[in-house]
Amino acid sequence: MSRVRARGLRVPDDVAVIGFDDIEVAAIVGLTTVRQPLRESGRRGAELLLAAIEGVAPPAAELEALAVVERRTT
Repeated sequence: MSRVRARGLRVPDDVAVIGFDDIEVAAIVGLTTVRQPLRESGRRGAELLLAAIEGVAPPAAELEALAVVERRTT
């Protein structure tokens, strides 16, 4: 966002900015972001890895849907 401002442009008037993962700093700076279930996807990744190591088919599972958290940059 600082590079955009350095070029004389305004966020979000001239350029919209969106991040990914919705880390804590995103809320502090007002960054619109995509939230994903980090713990759930990590747990699922570990299940898949263990299943592959054991040579078994992993159980089917769906992750929580991604969500857009709108803040001041869009």
